[in-house]
Amino acid sequence: METTSDRSAPIFRVGPDNEPHYRDRPLSELLELGFERVWGLLVDGVPSPVLPHAEPFPLPVRTGDTRVDVQSAIAQLAPVWGYRPIVDISPERAREDLARASVLTLSFVAQSARGPDVPAIPQREVEQGRSVAERFLIRWSGAASADHVRALDALWTVLAEHGPQLPSTRIARIAAGNGADVGACLAGAISGVSGALAAGSVARARRFAVRVHDGEDAVEVAREALGEQVTVAGVESSDVSRRAELLREVSRRLDVRLFAAASALDRATVQELDVPAGATASLWCAALLDHLGFEPRLFNALVICGRTAGWSAHVLEAQAELLQS
Repeated sequence: METTSDRSAPIFRVGPDNEPHYRDRPLSELLELGFERVWGLLVDGVPSPVLPHAEPFPLPVRTGDTRVDVQSAIAQLAPVWGYRPIVDISPERAREDLARASVLTLSFVAQSARGPDVPAIPQREVEQGRSVAERFLIRWSGAASADHVRALDALWTVLAEHGPQLPSTRIARIAAGNGADVGACLAGAISGVSGALAAGSVARARRFAVRVHDGEDAVEVAREALGEQVTVAGVESSDVSRRAELLREVSRRLDVRLFAAASALDRATVQELDVPAGATASLWCAALLDHLGFEPRLFNALVICGRTAGWSAHVLEAQAELLQS
């Protein structure tokens, strides 16, 4: 599918008010758009719902680890769909390949998260979803409440893009700059975000929030988290702190189960441990994913879903640079 693209604005920048901007649009203004429109904004420069529906494609491998399942499956798309090195294809073809791979990443995560011991949700029921987030939730559990869709859309939007210096984005750009196919670019990026101190920090943050929720002292828990380098708290860049604020507000509006505990960790970090940045985005991601009912073992893969938008935009930018050289 060809689109009218306007990619003149930078993919990512931080405004003077420390607000993250995607293609010069403040992140706070994008939370209600829906993830597919944010994907379109980052990739095409226009906030259009351009992601196609995921094609029926059973998860080809199950290892017991959703992140591994997805990374393996995405890499296997090249021979199945005829992905070619991006140095040999047009930007239009690369963009189409990235859109298909992005929605299939979400499908693979939902299939793996549902597990092999329960029947798959029929495709006709999945297709009833009105957005990519709603279809994801239906494919995972068979149902999608309105507040769960809003929470997932907001989470993926906030996670979608962090700039070219993030390790996973650098890996995607390096792979693209060497002419790899889009499946290899995305699979490489997944490896760069899979560590315990990257996307894995969200599950680790939840563990500390649950302890406070269960009655432990917030100051002691926050101090332990800092000692373990778990990003429930710590000095972060200003734009990441702003992301935390946005996710905190979404969590407040949805009255998530861990809101009071996460807020207590935030206060303890600022007031008692003298860490100005307070709670981080990882903590509020954890609170939202807990609200959605996902097991902590799935948090890493859920973060990956949101990152597909930014990775895709950077792969296309790297391809453009490669073709011009």
